[in-house]
Amino acid sequence: MPGPLSHVKVLDLSRIMAGPWASQLLADLGADVIKVERPGIGDDTRAWGPPFLKGRDGAETRESGYYLSVNRGKRSITLSIEKPEGQAIVKKLAAGADILLENFKVGTLARYGLGYDDLKAVNPRLIYCSITGFGQDGPRAATVAYDFLIQAMGGLMSITGEADGRPGGGPQKVGIPILDLMTGMYGAVSVLAALANREVTGRGDFIDIGMLDVQTAVLANQAMNYLLSGRTPQRQGNRHPNIMPQDVFACADGDVVLAVGNDGQYAKMCEALGRPELATDPRFAKNADRVRNKETLMPLVAEIFRQWKRADLVAALEKAGVPCGPINTVPQVFEDPQVKHRGMRMDLPHPSAGTVPSVKNPINFKDAALRYEHAPPLLGQHSDDILRELGLSDAEIAALRAGGVV
Repeated sequence: MPGPLSHVKVLDLSRIMAGPWASQLLADLGADVIKVERPGIGDDTRAWGPPFLKGRDGAETRESGYYLSVNRGKRSITLSIEKPEGQAIVKKLAAGADILLENFKVGTLARYGLGYDDLKAVNPRLIYCSITGFGQDGPRAATVAYDFLIQAMGGLMSITGEADGRPGGGPQKVGIPILDLMTGMYGAVSVLAALANREVTGRGDFIDIGMLDVQTAVLANQAMNYLLSGRTPQRQGNRHPNIMPQDVFACADGDVVLAVGNDGQYAKMCEALGRPELATDPRFAKNADRVRNKETLMPLVAEIFRQWKRADLVAALEKAGVPCGPINTVPQVFEDPQVKHRGMRMDLPHPSAGTVPSVKNPINFKDAALRYEHAPPLLGQHSDDILRELGLSDAEIAALRAGGVV
């Protein structure tokens, strides 16, 4: 079955993480994604290792794990967009594209004649998505940003980590580049919405996504807690600010996560633990009461959990329908029976390594197929093919390569 986006062409001028995450999602959904990279260097993340993929001979390739995680399913062409010949090729590619993704600094592509207004002139139906750290306007618009910086500036690190005064207390970033990933997801959603709107209007659009805007938006419940109360949210370690009991608890032989989400689950937990009186205690019967009395409740739960072996506790709570589980390492995640059953780890054919491991897209359609045909491309792997599709002869391609354009 063809992918849901098998009719869509994407010109990907982005690099690093946020834009490539969006374009990889589109590629998984079947879109033809052409990744434009700098000759000889390519996407910065190609060098963000170790680890690097090893070739058939055991030697390291130029593909880092970071790069491989966000570039599956694309075709790579190298182009020097600083040169007029490179700019002309980008315009030809844009003329036949549905979507363009880019994350250059504000105004950079316009200086090369590749801004939205320039490309709209050659393709009025083009959907042009620009991803930057701070958006297209405002006092910080020209400032460069990375995920780590935005996690700090956008408040995420102020609410992540153990509370001040406790062992390990202090601000912490999330263990994955969560803002890059969330920005990529917003980018993918926005271009698909514009694609749907184009079916009605016949026109493309310009989309401005700033990472700080994304971080502010995904403060979600923490933002609303502040806006409603006027109180500054604080780091609480693994506790939830609005739901109790949720935390990491020590059993007799290891730690577990407890994620009680409502009063019914709390009552079931108390019953399974042999402490039904805690469910009817007026201090704890309702979630709002448990939140207000958390400093009393949480030590009680901790003392009960310490009396259980981890496997026995997890089994008892799972049987009762209470969310509880071990804290897995990354290797343990890929050994989890549910993860294995869902086929989340897969291997793709790779031209220099034979195969490359990959993590499957979590979307599953009943009547459509996601596409996993191509490993993340070698630098410029498809340059000649793409240029021939534009009608260039082998001699013209050779001249472009000799001139440092390709």
